[in-house]
Amino acid sequence: QVQLLESGGGLVQPGGSLRLSCRASGRIYSINAMGWYRQAPGKQRELVARVFSDGGTNYGPSVMGRFTLSKDDTRNTTFLEMNNLKPADTAVYYCHADLAPGSLGMRYDFWGQGTQVTVSS
Repeated sequence: QVQLLESGGGLVQPGGSLRLSCRASGRIYSINAMGWYRQAPGKQRELVARVFSDGGTNYGPSVMGRFTLSKDDTRNTTFLEMNNLKPADTAVYYCHADLAPGSLGMRYDFWGQGTQVTVSS
């Protein structure tokens, strides 16, 4: 059983910073990518950032230059540093992992339960 354990989030003023972390635990053979998506009320879920096994990263256009995603392979954990937060960043943030739980290498998508980030004065 694979679980994605999220931490961080909360309420912050505009211009402030927050850090999210996500750890994948359980039966994991390999991880192709881990990252974060977000969903604001009435909007579709969108990519925030993801990091691949080779270290390559993708960022959503609205967060480039403000958010930084890093990973610790020894702990199957990713860290999302969010700086210069704006009210438009308010959303539920979901951790995502594209990984193979078994040695056959078949990959599946796993999601965390989500953590609320609210940017407001």
